[in-house]
Amino acid sequence: MDIALTHSLLQIASANTQAQTAQAANVAVLKKALDVQATAAATLLDALPQPPAPNLGPLGTQLDTFA
Repeated sequence: MDIALTHSLLQIASANTQAQTAQAANVAVLKKALDVQATAAATLLDALPQPPAPNLGPLGTQLDTFA
């Protein structure tokens, strides 16, 4: 077997392994960022005041329609 060919194949395999490792790290960072954003969004939604109950008085409880 040609030594240059073997060396080239080893370089390709090494580059492929490095690319897979980098991709796995990028996915892990993306998942962490999405978790942080989800937590922040949940915190903001929890901080919103509760809307008033819809059955307070006659306003908005009847619908008049005309054909």
